[in-house]
Amino acid sequence: MDTFSNTSYQCYFDNAATTRVRDEVADKMVDVLKNNYGNPSSTHSYGRPSKSLIELSRKEIASHLNVSSSEIIFTSGGTEADNLILRSAARDLNIKHFISSKIEHHAVTHTLDELEKDYNVKVSFVKLEKNGDIDYDNLNELLSKSKDRCMVSLMHVNNEIGNMLDLKKVSKICNKYEALFHSDTVQSVGHYKMDLSKIKIDFIVASAHKFHGPKGVGFAYINKSCNLRPLIFGGMQERGYRAGTESVHNIVGMSEALNISMEKLDEEYKYISDLKKYFIKKLKTSIKNLKFNGCSGDIKESTYTLLNIQFPLEKSKAEMFLFKLDLLGIACSKGSACQSGSDAGSHVLNEVLDKDGLNKVSTRFSLSIYNTKEEIDRAVNEIVKLLD
Repeated sequence: MDTFSNTSYQCYFDNAATTRVRDEVADKMVDVLKNNYGNPSSTHSYGRPSKSLIELSRKEIASHLNVSSSEIIFTSGGTEADNLILRSAARDLNIKHFISSKIEHHAVTHTLDELEKDYNVKVSFVKLEKNGDIDYDNLNELLSKSKDRCMVSLMHVNNEIGNMLDLKKVSKICNKYEALFHSDTVQSVGHYKMDLSKIKIDFIVASAHKFHGPKGVGFAYINKSCNLRPLIFGGMQERGYRAGTESVHNIVGMSEALNISMEKLDEEYKYISDLKKYFIKKLKTSIKNLKFNGCSGDIKESTYTLLNIQFPLEKSKAEMFLFKLDLLGIACSKGSACQSGSDAGSHVLNEVLDKDGLNKVSTRFSLSIYNTKEEIDRAVNEIVKLLD
């Protein structure tokens, strides 16, 4: 297993925020930048190879999801893809009622806030179990009582606590009430096998930098039965879904990153899962009175890439705790990188934890193939010193 040691951050544990680009991906991107600089919309001999690279990438990505290549639309990332799907659903698909949860990524929750104002849609939030899981019975109840055309928007893997949605179960519930189903799969594409020919999901999204690809590129899967109009106008790129010259090198990099991730999935799943098990054991034997938020401490009930740890330390000391870890070369986070700088705290933990839990320091550690047990040892040892 190839491992990586960064001179500035000897222990990088923030892979849910972004991942290191694989060397093979970077090499392929550089080759495209040097040799395929034609505009893919140009029909001459410089443009055609660029167009071919985009369509080959689209075909490769579609093959991993077992969908048609025409259903893959390239975007700047997961946030844009979520916005495209949700806003277009209200505008073009006559969705009057959105059902989501209060622990979704802000790309979903903030977009729904805007849709309430712009399109006067109804937004309902499904109840959560104590561990942060979705209450499927309540989802069924909300759909059964709705008189409007509905869309359910629930993320596959929570980016803060690692809880996993049962996609098949939600798909069946949605199908029962003829509701559309959108899932933010940013934390799962490239980390899990997904066969969309076997699960009826109308929309999913992905972001390349979550699976060792480049930043600034992602995609939306839009089921061919759903006719949406673009958010961005000015050209007919991406089959009319998104105007603007495509970022060829980024698209090729994303495809290469996904190809490698899926090719090595079994090997890397085992490696990272073993790291997570080791991390949990090391923490439990070294620190008293710590807790794992959500299902993150259960290897079977959460993603294998993430731990959200509640330390026996008052919340007022959280910023200094993370600052000291940072000075020691240990990179982790208190929640989503997309909401850093906010004083409101984690909207996910605010929904999941009780008052006592909210008064403790909670920190997210997320793993990748470039982490090692030696890094975990060092991180735990330094945390123990800080807690003394």
